[in-house]
Amino acid sequence: MVFFLQLLKIMSTQNLTQKKLVNLDRIRVEPFLAFGNEKKIFVKGRVISSYKRKRPSSRKSWLKNIIATIKRYSVTSIPDALVEIHFHQHRFEVTTDEDGVFEKQIEVENPSPKSIEHVNFKVLSPVAKKNSTWVSKEVNRYNEPVGVISDIDDTVLISHSTQLGKKLWLSISKNAYTRRPLPGVSKFYHELTHRGEVPIFYVSSSDWSLYDLIRDFLRYRNIPIGPTLLKDKHINLKNVWKSGGGSHDHKLEKIRNIFSIYPKMKFFLIGDSGQHDPEIYAKIIQEFPSRVKAVFIRLVGELESDRKEKLAKIIALDNFFFIESSEEAIELAKKNHFI
Repeated sequence: MVFFLQLLKIMSTQNLTQKKLVNLDRIRVEPFLAFGNEKKIFVKGRVISSYKRKRPSSRKSWLKNIIATIKRYSVTSIPDALVEIHFHQHRFEVTTDEDGVFEKQIEVENPSPKSIEHVNFKVLSPVAKKNSTWVSKEVNRYNEPVGVISDIDDTVLISHSTQLGKKLWLSISKNAYTRRPLPGVSKFYHELTHRGEVPIFYVSSSDWSLYDLIRDFLRYRNIPIGPTLLKDKHINLKNVWKSGGGSHDHKLEKIRNIFSIYPKMKFFLIGDSGQHDPEIYAKIIQEFPSRVKAVFIRLVGELESDRKEKLAKIIALDNFFFIESSEEAIELAKKNHFI
């Protein structure tokens, strides 16, 4: 840990130099999201200084993983960059915010529902030393009657979010192939999504610098993949320990956005008791009383009795399940004919 903090200090200084030279580097769009309904899609991404990322491996040592973490968080986000978006025959321009992030809602119906759609992105300015190239992202449109929304940390991925030291060490010394999932989560999610027929969305307080790690982790652990919505605030080497922490209000806003994009879809909500998932999901049930089929909350330690009483005052706790294992969740889902 001490070794990492020393490297962190050195690389933070180097990162300031990189920011001054960013216009000389090659910059690119890193697309995150492209999903929607039959009539419109929502796209999101960021503009960053390009860097070469090596594929994760279960054989990599903790030292190599720490170096990979340093490289990940040394990437410079480009504020006020102009991005061109091409979708079918339509062209749009958007500008990135102070964290290099952009988003756009595009109202374009799918002309060929059975064909695969792609949306394309390109940086127009600032002009990089090397020509900017087009980046493509496959579009996912959903019209199913049911969906799943899940947290990630300590719900899918063992993170020890309530213990800062353990959480930080896991995040810097492990990679997508050496991080561990909660036991049985793959089976539970495959059952609940009917082997991919039901769409799944992930909403987490992890930052966008971990997007590739999360996607690789889900793929490697055979956990259903879906749109992954993370925290917008930029995390760098100086404040990497804050990743996943702070306010979780953004999760509420992102879940509301999913509900608005799919007004006829009902949802299963999955989270854990280590942070504020029960309270966030209770608020969603208040706002959308007929849209939540069930809530599954994985217990992290014991749930305080007064906390449960406060939840019961907000909403009826019918179909609001507190579980200790994926096996228990599967049994409850079968008993209630969810699967």
